[in-house]
Amino acid sequence: MSCDSNNDVQLDEPATYEFTRNGESTVSFSGQTTRIKMGTELFEAMSAPEQTTEQDLLRMYRNLSEDGSDVDPFSEAALNESSKSIKSKVAASRDYFASNATLSAELKNDFETWMSGQVNEVFPNWNQQAEPGVPGQIVDGTSARYINAQGLEYNQMVAKGLIGALMVDQMLNNYLSTSVLDESTNREENTAGETAEGSNYTTMEHKWDEAYGYIYGTAADPATPNATIGEDDIFLNKYTARVANDEDFESIDEDIYNAFKKGRAAIVAGEYDIRDEQANIIREAVSNIIGIRAVYYLQAGKRQMEAGDLGAAFHSLSEGYGFIYSLQFTRVAGSDQPYLTSSEVQGLLTQLLSDGENGLWDVEPSTLDEISAQIAVKFEFTIQEAASN
Repeated sequence: MSCDSNNDVQLDEPATYEFTRNGESTVSFSGQTTRIKMGTELFEAMSAPEQTTEQDLLRMYRNLSEDGSDVDPFSEAALNESSKSIKSKVAASRDYFASNATLSAELKNDFETWMSGQVNEVFPNWNQQAEPGVPGQIVDGTSARYINAQGLEYNQMVAKGLIGALMVDQMLNNYLSTSVLDESTNREENTAGETAEGSNYTTMEHKWDEAYGYIYGTAADPATPNATIGEDDIFLNKYTARVANDEDFESIDEDIYNAFKKGRAAIVAGEYDIRDEQANIIREAVSNIIGIRAVYYLQAGKRQMEAGDLGAAFHSLSEGYGFIYSLQFTRVAGSDQPYLTSSEVQGLLTQLLSDGENGLWDVEPSTLDEISAQIAVKFEFTIQEAASN
């Protein structure tokens, strides 16, 4: 992890992520909590063929009805009443996509394609046995997985893809970016303690908190979120805990939390170099989570295929597909580049499905090792470290 170069600066850093002004909290990330909840309901709806239409899924993603109906897409009233949406923040960071609207639109549309595929390909074959080239269900232990013709689970592609395209991109490449934190007069206003209109926080404080919300937005206690890390959502929170449960990376959850807390304290103190150092610690750690889980699922899928458990293998490889997809939203600390570019990611996804005409049904163990190696070399962990848990 990155190290501080401002060790002589004394910050008034609280014991927990609690910051106040005039006796009231200055921490706010309600928009992030809303989108995490929307994503959770979307994921659940993708496994309800009798209740869910394609239009339902698209409404959840867009949070609007394009046919003029007044049907509420979500079960929670507050989500239906919200002006927020998932799609508006997918592949929408300032640093990566402000100047590349074409790529942003393509990536946003990927999710709609996967949702449509679930309804039009998988749902009609929900109770049919899957075969090479034929969608349907495949046994995974005592449960069933529901796959497309190439063996992929669309719901896993959506869920794991959103970790990168929504949570990671907005966190690392938007709210922690100096282009957002220091936009316009933010720095001058923060230094002067000038709060945003109608709020108890400065604009810079709020931007930092919004990044925090994409990992801790549904925590039982957002001030001490690691007490329940992994239990609070199905997205970045969950997989931070999964990686931290591996002894090779056991401090990663604390590294992220402490960097968020110290960076926020640095903002309060007007110590912007320290703030930026903490942002880079977060970028490195969160990016590593994506890379580690991509390799983990590729290797798990390989072991399961070799053991003859295709249901478990296709599930793992579908999760791996989503994490590979998410690699294009990572960010190398101290740079403006992802660990793997969009074209590199697309190359790996194509490679994963190219051993035969039936995609995962035909994938070779050697291909899974080759893709794992191509990912691991971009980071500082080994395939063996990432594959253990």
